[in-house]
Amino acid sequence: MKIHSTAIVDPAAKVGADVTIGPFAVIGADVVIGERSTIESHVVIEPGVTIGSSNLIGHGAIIGTAPQDLSFSHERKTHVAIGNENVIREHCTIHRGSMEGSVTKIGDNNFLMTSAHVGHNCEIGNNVIIANNCLLGGHVRVDDGAFLGGGCVFHQHICVGRFAITQGGSGFSTSIPPFVIAAEVNYVFGLNVVGLRRAGFSAKDRDEIKAAFKLVYASGLNLAQAIAKATTVKFGAPAQEFIDFVANARKRGICAYHHRKEHEH
Repeated sequence: MKIHSTAIVDPAAKVGADVTIGPFAVIGADVVIGERSTIESHVVIEPGVTIGSSNLIGHGAIIGTAPQDLSFSHERKTHVAIGNENVIREHCTIHRGSMEGSVTKIGDNNFLMTSAHVGHNCEIGNNVIIANNCLLGGHVRVDDGAFLGGGCVFHQHICVGRFAITQGGSGFSTSIPPFVIAAEVNYVFGLNVVGLRRAGFSAKDRDEIKAAFKLVYASGLNLAQAIAKATTVKFGAPAQEFIDFVANARKRGICAYHHRKEHEH
């Protein structure tokens, strides 16, 4: 371990091999930091945070502070769990869970850019990119491979589907289905075709996803009718994932379709 002389590390913290802790960092009790992780200067990690191996926590990041929830009681034991090989850049904030025993979760190989905020009880999957100044309210779920553009805001209790991409400066209070391009305020503009190709989706899967998208958004059927119609179609796993996401959307619903063709890549 390489711990700077000005860092404060609680004796009850568990710090793995080959961890670097920079100047003026503060590591609280009951914190676990996995091997080969780097904690840069002025980072604050509060009690109840578990961080896996090979993570980079950038200057001034604050992890595990109390949620911004007026009903929260400071006697509650809540947590943050972060996986492996994440990059969490400078001044990011990640709040611990709100309800007793609950957890804010971040998976593996994610990239949180400068000043991103992850609210209480969020669940971030794997290989997610969250650009500068994104704000995620409580209980937001972001699935694998999603890309959240800079300065986007996400209302509590919504979901962002797998390999969805959001345009910078947008706002969302309804869920974003997988594989789409979303922008402005609660709009979907088309499919993330480039992202699907880069992720290795086959031409057959991409065609089926397009068919599922058209069934939901461009068939003239209402949502319940479109979901019922989808049960008569034998979709492959990715297209069925799209349908299932729409069918199981929480009460906030899904983004509406905006018909400007130039947004489809």
